[in-house]
Amino acid sequence: MLLNLLKFKAMKKIREHAAGIDIGANNFFVSIDGEEVKVFFTYTDDIKLLRNYLLENKIETVAMEATGVYWVVLYEMLEEAGFDVWLIDGRETKQVPGRKTDVKDCQWIQQLHSYGLLNRCYVSDSDTKELKSYVRLREDHIRSASMHINHMQKALTQMNIRLKEVLSQIHGKSGLAIIKAILEGERDRDKLVDLCHVSILKKKRDLVYKALEGNYTKSGLFALKQAFQGYMFYQQQIDECDIMINSIINKLGNNGENPKVKEKPQKEVKRKRIRHNSPKVDNLGQNLLNIFGGKDATKISGITDYTWLQLYSETGSDLSRWPSEKHFTSWLGLSPGQNHSGKKRRNAKKKGHPPVGQIFRTIAQSLINSKYTALGSFGRRLRARKGSSIAIKATARKLAELYWRVMVKGLDYAEMGVKKYEEQLQVQKMKIFKKMAKDLNVLIT
Repeated sequence: MLLNLLKFKAMKKIREHAAGIDIGANNFFVSIDGEEVKVFFTYTDDIKLLRNYLLENKIETVAMEATGVYWVVLYEMLEEAGFDVWLIDGRETKQVPGRKTDVKDCQWIQQLHSYGLLNRCYVSDSDTKELKSYVRLREDHIRSASMHINHMQKALTQMNIRLKEVLSQIHGKSGLAIIKAILEGERDRDKLVDLCHVSILKKKRDLVYKALEGNYTKSGLFALKQAFQGYMFYQQQIDECDIMINSIINKLGNNGENPKVKEKPQKEVKRKRIRHNSPKVDNLGQNLLNIFGGKDATKISGITDYTWLQLYSETGSDLSRWPSEKHFTSWLGLSPGQNHSGKKRRNAKKKGHPPVGQIFRTIAQSLINSKYTALGSFGRRLRARKGSSIAIKATARKLAELYWRVMVKGLDYAEMGVKKYEEQLQVQKMKIFKKMAKDLNVLIT
């Protein structure tokens, strides 16, 4: 500790009017240079008192740890008051032993901040933050709805109604129509089958007819009713989220109107199809193009307008705040760990899985199952050698690098396809083979 104090004395302060705040569920601990630590409750009136206390002491910049969601309101109110607010990663302040109390923590944060030894966390601007809250809430509703789909499948199976064996998804138009009719008392299989889509009737009418012969029970029908109502409730919640997303994305994207094109094109450019949970947002693709100045992330394999919307809500439109693609992938939690030293393997603490990193992982997982993309071929090759989790992470990292390059450098990306990718691999293997032959003095004919 003495050594650290000597080092600080030798350093020069770069922020004279700095404060450090330790955030908890019940209290905020505030440290100002030359003053005793003051404690404030977390109620709104007390946050106003905290703000006034900082203003009275002519504080210009404030650093606080990102503790749960407790920091959000304090951050916003201090930012509105004109302070330069720094949100910091708590791991950066826990390197020195002995400072474990709230009082000492806020003093340590203030000291590190005044000497410029802290890194700032990314915090979205107000519009992007609002969009992020709607998109995340929508994803929560989708997960909750999927739980009720499982409950519907279970209730149908318990009554031996084998719809899930003959329909690709029971929550599709045909499946929901049949379930609704069953709950309304319909038991005639011919009438129930007629509710299916024409394509289903052409290919597997007889199978659906057989699957609908079940052993109806009072408890089974009650469980089916509960699950159906729960699913429909969350669909309504998702629709309400879409209304809010539609409002803000059209505000940010100039209502999907391209300012560079005065007349509407006769033929609109076809966008990638969103297979599942497509948001009901007007001109989503064009709005995103307007926000990003014409740069199109959907040219990258696996990224649709909806996944692009998710990425935008988490990272914003200016990715240049990350100096390089390596900084970006590290922030996403996708960079490989350097935990080997000689023959030893250190058990390093993992950063976790940030939400935006999970989006890239989900896209990567679907690409690995695709037979037509180079990234999918790369992921499958790696999966065979290293396992599924490493393959997904590595493919997600490649995707994130491509996304950063397209958004920052404006590079055009074109999917080369599996065939071209395998040809490149063969060229690389041949180069390695020739080099080895040369080293071993082997003549290749």
